[in-house]
Order: sequence, then C-alpha cells, then structure tokens
Amino acid sequence: MKNNIEVVKTLLDALPYIKKFKDQKIVIKYGGAAQTSDELKMQFAQDIVLLHFVGLKPIIVHGGGKTITDLLSRLGIGTEFVDGQRVTTKEVMRVVEMVLSGEINKEIVALLNTQGAKAVGISGKDGHFLEAVPKDFERFGYTGVIEHINPSLVDDIIDDGLIPVIAPIAGSNTVGHPGFNINADLAASKIAVALKANKVLFLTDTAGVLDKEGNLLTHLSVEKTNHLKADGTIYGGMVPKVDACIEALRGGVSRAHIIDGRVEHSLLLEILTSSGVGTFIEL
Repeated sequence: MKNNIEVVKTLLDALPYIKKFKDQKIVIKYGGAAQTSDELKMQFAQDIVLLHFVGLKPIIVHGGGKTITDLLSRLGIGTEFVDGQRVTTKEVMRVVEMVLSGEINKEIVALLNTQGAKAVGISGKDGHFLEAVPKDFERFGYTGVIEHINPSLVDDIIDDGLIPVIAPIAGSNTVGHPGFNINADLAASKIAVALKANKVLFLTDTAGVLDKEGNLLTHLSVEKTNHLKADGTIYGGMVPKVDACIEALRGGVSRAHIIDGRVEHSLLLEILTSSGVGTFIEL
C-alpha cells in the first residue's frame, strides 16, 4: 500500500506540469550516450511517447556524429574537424546523409512506433523544411548554416497527431546540390524558434552546466551564462550548447534546458517533476 501511495504522489507531482505544458511544443535535441545505449534508447522512446499521450507536442532533432565517424573509418574515408565542426566534403556528405536520414532517423521512428506512438521521420530537405548556405566553404565544405525554415511542414505533422523526428540535413536552392550537414544543436535552436516552441532541451553526456568545482548549476540567466563563458567556467563542447540555448531564448523560446541523457528517464524528470535533473537557462 505504501508503494502505491508513493506512485500516486509522483503522479500528482507531475499534474501541474502536464496542465502547464499541455498543447505546448517542446523541441528535444537527442544525442550523446542516450543515442548509443539500447536501454537508454528505449527509455527515451518511452519518455517521448508518454509526453505525447499526456498532451505535449514533442519534436525530436537528432545528431549522429559518432556513428558517422565510425562508418567513415570503416569505409576508409578521412574526416577532419576544424573548431569542433566536421569538414564535410562531398564524399563525407553522402555518408552523413546515409547515417542521419537512412539509419538513425528511421531507428528513432521505429522505436517510437513500437511504444504505441505514430512518428514520422524527415530531413531538412523534405518540403523545403530547412534551407542553408555554406558556413565557410573553403574551410568546412558542405557544412552549412540554416538560412530559412518552413515551419508549416512540421506543424502539419503535429496537427495530424504524429511525432516529428528531424535529421539535421538542409537543402539548397541549387539544382543537384548534395545538401548541407548542419550542427544538430544549432538546428534544434533554430527549429524551436521557428516553431514557436515553449522549451528546447539538449541531452548531453554531463549532468548539465557545472561550476569550476564540478557542481551542477541548476538555474542560469543568459547574463550569468555569458559571464561563465568569459571566465572559462563554461568551455569546450558545452559552449555551442549554451550558445544554442541563448539563441533560442532570444528568439522567443521561454526556457532552454541542458540535461544528462545518461540518467534514466531524464526527460520526464526534467519536464514533469519539481526537482529536475539538469540546468535550465532563461532570459
């Protein structure tokens, strides 16, 4: 009986958040360890389906850098990074699209469908959803920067009761162009703004934003975040994530979250409980 009461208390704790976020769009950037562990994959799918069934509107943007690198290595194709971003040659672009659109995207869709949802996978090439220009073609090749987003495509998917799963590949206006490889964090941020999402969440392989002693910072303002970047507290791979958060917030998204994708059911803990499990940033 005591265990049953604890279950009820947990449900009651979630109720205010379900009411608050019902019918709200939430963009989730899915990557890191949560994307490579079979157990965490299944738990992620369960979280997304539960959020969907209680009335939220999850939108998934996924990465796949490790899988891309592994396949390039097996194919004997060299890959290079400049300032933390992959240099995307035409040959590399073919593998990027193969992995993101053909493998990872469809795996996520299948996982969601097996949990009872109806999901549909797209890339930015579909319906002119994402159009991009080169970041710096001489240095990065077909690594792009999003120039235009057509939100109606994803809005239509959501209105049909489906969960959109988006591979961060953008199209071009040039006929026969292979497309652009887009940083998934930045894609999630821009998509959240274009779709007028209430929240954007980034799953990472750390607890969130940490101070210099390694303690989790649960709540940050944009001003404080910029200060932590300037003094070197926030560095390395966390910089583009907080930059994506700030871009989303300045574009009208209410809150941005950086959470630990290695924690079981981290999405539910962050969105539907009072304790949370990561860092949330707001203006």
